[in-house]
Amino acid sequence: MPDTLYDVAILGSGPGGLQAAIHASRKKAKVLMLGRIDNSSLFWAHVENYCCQIMISGEEILKTGRMQAESFGAEFRDEDVLAIEPDGKLFSIKLESGDMIKAKAIILATGSSRNKLKVPGEKDLLGKGVSYCVDCDAGFYRNEVVAVAGCRSAAAGGAVALTNFASEVHLYCKELDIAKGLREQLDTTGVIVREGIQITEIKGKNAVESVLLDDGSTQSVAGVFIELGAKGVLELTAMLGVQLDENMKYIEADKKQQTNVTGVYAAGDICGPPLQMAKAVGEGCVAGIEAATYAKKLELD
Repeated sequence: MPDTLYDVAILGSGPGGLQAAIHASRKKAKVLMLGRIDNSSLFWAHVENYCCQIMISGEEILKTGRMQAESFGAEFRDEDVLAIEPDGKLFSIKLESGDMIKAKAIILATGSSRNKLKVPGEKDLLGKGVSYCVDCDAGFYRNEVVAVAGCRSAAAGGAVALTNFASEVHLYCKELDIAKGLREQLDTTGVIVREGIQITEIKGKNAVESVLLDDGSTQSVAGVFIELGAKGVLELTAMLGVQLDENMKYIEADKKQQTNVTGVYAAGDICGPPLQMAKAVGEGCVAGIEAATYAKKLELD
């Protein structure tokens, strides 16, 4: 598939991203929304504190929002982003299917939560071999044996990336749920896929030394990368140079939801508390309008 150019690409399928898609599309921008709605924390929630709604399921809100955005012309691809980088005045985005797309503007609306493995040793060894960001920490594990935990694109893509540094990469997951192209990359890069086996404990005194697996075996490793879901705020901002707050947790954006990088906007939980749908929708509205306006005015060489 050749590169396809969009005015606005939105990463994340939660309420902030959906509202951005609705408003950007209504301004006649060519919009692509990326991600799976069941990755949104709202998908599993029941909402009782949103204006004009007594009680409604998050799943219903998200599905309705998608239909609204589609009615205005927004396109959707239910897959995650593996890489994103500046490309002149544009941005190049690599999808888990292997396809590449380009966009004039980006809206980051992926949420802020970092899913935990919730096993003994994870918390105690954080920063001592336990990491939630392959793009940030892969370089520390040159010629080492490492483990990756996760079943989705972030884990598979991270495992592939780690083969450029580590001597051996083990990917542990209950059942892989990734695109065919990404599975082919796992096979060709030599990642040891341990499907059906999961990490139950991370062991080590002052640093990670091994992982205990649910089949009773132990694997010696120097690092454990926990990648449960899609690319998070740390990975995406590291690729783009987007400024985070002093705690390296949330994206800094102005009142137009513009980040420090021209053409990159952010909305929703990724911008910090309160982590509420009402805030995400409001910021998504602003980000969608501003990103579409910027993209429509951008002159390409």
